[in-house]
Amino acid sequence: MMNINKMMFQVSQDALDQHATDCLVIGAFEEQLSDDAKSLDKALNGKLTKLLESGDISGKAGEILSLIDLDGIQAKRLVIVGLGKKEKFSLDGLRKAVLAVTRWAKATPVKTLTFSLLQQCKIKETSIATLIQAAGDALYQFAAPKKEAVKALDLQSITVLDANADQTVKNAVAYGQALVNGMSLTKDLANMPANMMTPTDLGEAALALAKEFPNVKATVLDKAQIEALKMGSFLSVAQGSVEEPRFIVLEYKHADNKDEAPIALVGKGVTFDTGGISLKPGAAMDEMKYDMGGAASVLGTFRALAELNIKTNVMGFIPATENMPSGTAVKPGDVVTSMSGQTIEILNTDAEGRLILCDALTYATQHKPKAIVDIATLTGAIIIALGHEVSGLFGNNEALTAKIKASADSTRDHVWEFPIWNEIYQPMLDSNFADMGNISTGGRGAGSITAACFLERFVEEYPWVHLDVAGTAWTSGKEKGSTARPVPLLLDFIKNYQA
Repeated sequence: MMNINKMMFQVSQDALDQHATDCLVIGAFEEQLSDDAKSLDKALNGKLTKLLESGDISGKAGEILSLIDLDGIQAKRLVIVGLGKKEKFSLDGLRKAVLAVTRWAKATPVKTLTFSLLQQCKIKETSIATLIQAAGDALYQFAAPKKEAVKALDLQSITVLDANADQTVKNAVAYGQALVNGMSLTKDLANMPANMMTPTDLGEAALALAKEFPNVKATVLDKAQIEALKMGSFLSVAQGSVEEPRFIVLEYKHADNKDEAPIALVGKGVTFDTGGISLKPGAAMDEMKYDMGGAASVLGTFRALAELNIKTNVMGFIPATENMPSGTAVKPGDVVTSMSGQTIEILNTDAEGRLILCDALTYATQHKPKAIVDIATLTGAIIIALGHEVSGLFGNNEALTAKIKASADSTRDHVWEFPIWNEIYQPMLDSNFADMGNISTGGRGAGSITAACFLERFVEEYPWVHLDVAGTAWTSGKEKGSTARPVPLLLDFIKNYQA
């Protein structure tokens, strides 16, 4: 749609010295060559050993040495990238190395790039996904609406080299390709300016995805249909905007699993959040276009699922709206009735994410899912607690939270679990005028936890996890843009889920 450079990833079983490419990448540790580099060193008559001894190859994490016109290999250029200390090498080190090389290659005329880094990796499948995701992150370009079009990259394909590649390795490359494609869609949607990514536009994106992939079905409900469902909490957020809300329902079913209970993904879709009557400060308010990051991650995950045709059933639920101040906007002190019948006193209109999610969660329970995962840029408090590298995890089921944490560890899409002890935190939501308030009446403490406690009231007894990605869904500053998190976590979780 908007990403102008769809990168192609592939696998090759060529011998290192016989592989023809514009650029071949191998690794070196501090004070020693990697196994791949040692193998290639023989074809180069010990040249790499001499460069290591002279200090030209440092092996320090992310440092690059580029060599051209080498006799003995078919590659036009050889890049040796530092992997750090061998005893400390991990997926994080692999990601750092791939990011460094890919960013370097992005600025060169290189058209084909080949990585030979798998020999030093413990689990090939996980390492391949990490490698491809890192390359995809480095190469992603948003075709922003500018006077001058974004120049297409010269780089056309990336190859993972493994002389012993079997079907497992080939499947891992296909998985990485689908992951990057899904993440690119998430980034495209989230990066769009809010006037070009309204609730209607988000619904159109879901319909376009279903048109592209027959194994995805998309239904987009308009305001009248949302009213018929009695989603009064969701509608209260939407009532201040001239842009009408949409409720998006996605279905992914595998032919072999049609009758199996689905995994439900619920994504917060506030396409722009001013805070409503409880208006946000003006500084950095432009970043509130990212308040639909949860919704975008659900769509990106569905794109990856559809491409991989994973044997499972998944449903997605996206309440999409703007949160605007106007004469018709909901006011602090108003009481609304949710789809579940529970009433809510709206004490702060900027705590709107939970107001739209609660109705979506009620709707999700009607489909009797085996697990519910909601994804939301929900609270600033989670950033105070965890910063911008780790998402908050809350849940009501230990087995489900364990699965999410395992996928977080595997993908390095980090999470940290918080307690939601009902006897301590639920009373903070008490209201004199409704079944609950939408924020804690006990002050600013435990803001993320009480938000999760609010959502828990709407999932009934179904296994449920809430991911607060307010700190991780996008990056500010010079590199401002969507990160597409937690698509890596979600895709891995769904692929590996077992009842």
